[in-house]
Amino acid sequence: MVKRTLPTNPRTRRLIRLLRKASNIHKAKIWRALSEALCIPSRRRIVINIGKIDKLTKEGDCVVVAGKVLGFGNLSKKVDIAALSFSQTAKIKIIQSGGKALSLEELIAINPKGKNVKILR
Repeated sequence: MVKRTLPTNPRTRRLIRLLRKASNIHKAKIWRALSEALCIPSRRRIVINIGKIDKLTKEGDCVVVAGKVLGFGNLSKKVDIAALSFSQTAKIKIIQSGGKALSLEELIAINPKGKNVKILR
């Protein structure tokens, strides 16, 4: 059996520790699930387009993506999106629709309990 290793990117490792700590302190299972989603290899990490986020969300939702958000498609709703990273076009489209493009650290600071947050896979 091969031993599972954590990502080698220092920012991702720090983020995983922060998510696990927030999960234990605030008793929020969403942060634990997100930290486990970030532990997978980068080649299997989630990549999601703005168009798919538009289909899966409602106006005013707060969404977390454990990977990268790309700018293909249109976003017609005001949605707050937190992700590991964004493409430049995705950030522009999110801001133009009235939403926010947040880092995962910012989302933990804003909403430490993780209430009303959806994880998209």
